[in-house]
Amino acid sequence: MSEIDPNEPVAFAPAGDEAEALVSTLDRNRRTFAWKCGGLDAAGMTARLSPSTMTLGGLVKHMALIEDHYFTAMLAGREMPDVWHAYGGDDWEWRTASDDTPEELMALWRGAIARSRAAVAEALAGGGLGTLATKPTHWGATLNLRRILADLIEEYARHTGHADLIRESVDGLVGEDAPAECRE
Repeated sequence: MSEIDPNEPVAFAPAGDEAEALVSTLDRNRRTFAWKCGGLDAAGMTARLSPSTMTLGGLVKHMALIEDHYFTAMLAGREMPDVWHAYGGDDWEWRTASDDTPEELMALWRGAIARSRAAVAEALAGGGLGTLATKPTHWGATLNLRRILADLIEEYARHTGHADLIRESVDGLVGEDAPAECRE
């Protein structure tokens, strides 16, 4: 496997090794998520499909939290960034996303991805996909990097589906893969 630059997404690896396949699949999901949630004003980021209260802004803030929780805190064992110290219990990120501008939300998410990429690159350089997280899950299991990557791919896949439906209702944007010029 080639060395992963923590500052750049990993390009799709059609015949890569296991780590390249997992990391490039996660980055593909991130790109599609960015495409579905990007370029909108506050009205677009707070739009919802009734009866759900889910918004694109809430999805972006939630995914930023998930990135930092799994990669920054659990895998790398680092302190959560200051923004999360205001965490106010269940669904806080969903409830407070409308207080943030679209630019603040996307910057929060991009910052979390940058920290995640750095943690993944460090783990891959150290112990590879078998690297164990430094902190256990809330149910007491210690995950390895392979499992964390698989969990994040699943999390993005589910929430990109939600984003796809909401975005189509906002401005009709549809499609499966982000255009080549869309980078998070």
